[in-house]
Amino acid sequence: MQIKETANEGLKRAYAITIPAKDIDARIDSEIKKIAPQVKMPGFRPGKVPANLVRKMHGDQLHADAVNSMIRESVDKTMQDNKLKPAMQPKVEVGEGYEQGKDATLTIELEVLPEVEAPATDDLKIERLTVPVTDEEVMEAIGKLAENNKNYKDAAKTKKAADGDQLIIDFVGRVDGEEFEGGKAEDAALVLGSGMFIPGFEDQLVGVKTGDEKTIEVTFPEDYQATHLAGKKAEFDVTVKQVKVEGETSIDDDFAKNFGLDGLDKLKELLRGQLEQETAGLTRTQMKRSLLDQLAAGHDFAVPQGMVDAEFDQIWAQLQQEAARSEDPEATLKEMEDEKEEYRDIAERRVRLGLLLSEIGQANNVQVTSQEMSMLIQQAAQQYRPQDRERFMQYIQQEPMAAAQLRAPLYEDKVVDFLFDKAEITDREVTREELEAAIEAEEGEAEAKPAKKKAPAKKKAPAKKEAADKSDDAKAEKKPAAKKAPAKKAAAKKSDDKVEDKKPAAKKAPAKKAPAKKAADKK
Repeated sequence: MQIKETANEGLKRAYAITIPAKDIDARIDSEIKKIAPQVKMPGFRPGKVPANLVRKMHGDQLHADAVNSMIRESVDKTMQDNKLKPAMQPKVEVGEGYEQGKDATLTIELEVLPEVEAPATDDLKIERLTVPVTDEEVMEAIGKLAENNKNYKDAAKTKKAADGDQLIIDFVGRVDGEEFEGGKAEDAALVLGSGMFIPGFEDQLVGVKTGDEKTIEVTFPEDYQATHLAGKKAEFDVTVKQVKVEGETSIDDDFAKNFGLDGLDKLKELLRGQLEQETAGLTRTQMKRSLLDQLAAGHDFAVPQGMVDAEFDQIWAQLQQEAARSEDPEATLKEMEDEKEEYRDIAERRVRLGLLLSEIGQANNVQVTSQEMSMLIQQAAQQYRPQDRERFMQYIQQEPMAAAQLRAPLYEDKVVDFLFDKAEITDREVTREELEAAIEAEEGEAEAKPAKKKAPAKKKAPAKKEAADKSDDAKAEKKPAAKKAPAKKAAAKKSDDKVEDKKPAAKKAPAKKAPAKKAADKK
């Protein structure tokens, strides 16, 4: 095997490799000797099939396997001999016109990670903005909880349903005279005006009374995610079993007991804890951005353009999704194009910060334990259907790059926590509005720095990502046939195949949910 360096400029490297035909043939002969004892052929005893017949039977496959394995070995040897640390997967190409019996030539092109010195961590100074949770905010949260969990009481049978009233209905939907999956339900609760069902469904039920039967006609939206229904006209036979009107909601111990709590004081305690966790998360975001700004200010080294391209592609894809949901997608996309170079500068800053944090972590022995990694994999697997979880876990275990992407956010957080412990931190009490304004100001300044100007406020880049971002294969969801599709969820973690969540056909998730139990103390 001959290895020759053909390019060495900045972080770019390239190599030409020749694998002699005799070496490939020797590898095939070696494989034939291994498999010959297991080969069966009519007229020969097991294990006695001549090598030339084995080659004739399996030669093409053996040749392909030999060449592929020798290519992998040559790439590994190139990396080891030249002490290379690839920034991303090397690009490997086999020379044009290769065929059996000839030397195999290939080229390797890659970018290497830059040499980065771990920055000093003893002079970091961070201001921590804290927000106390007031009694008024707790009561406001309880008020919102009561608003989202209204109780309804039976109305008189002569009562005509109006917006805000609740109907208990049975319905059967048909398209072209045929019932369809998800178009049927019994005792479905529907609040008129809630927008829970597809456009036109609720409007036609205004004015109905208990016991009424009505056939309504609607058209599914063109972008309806159940594609076999998108844009189609449908008829629903609806039976109104009860019209209900909103009852009074008293915020007292009985209200709290509806959520399985002992009383109102316990509900206040839980909601206060949730609000404190929420503001603590904002405080951490503010501190992290301040920390990253200090690191970025003192370091300006070359970064692999392949990593920048990958980061930029993720930013751009997210911005395109946001633009598609804006009031004027075309104008938003035009504005994005005008600022494209600024977003690329942001991508470069993120990559540089990721490399800095990685170097700090290695220099200070920051590690993600096997137990923490196992918990990460199990948590990530929970977003998939039960039958797909085992396959996802196997994929993570077999693909080092996928495991690294899953590990990266936790590793970065541990490095950030390490730096927080090293930093001189001063506290200042502010309002929530002041904290949010400080975060937005830091975000704007951080994004403006690479381009030497501040990006327009309404077109900020997405919030800063972790050092090595997760892949953006979105989890597809099959939407119910008889209701409006809910807002899209955040992108799910990577899986080889997209995973679909099959939801109930006609109902939303139950409206009444108890507030989450108070979590253990978080940073």
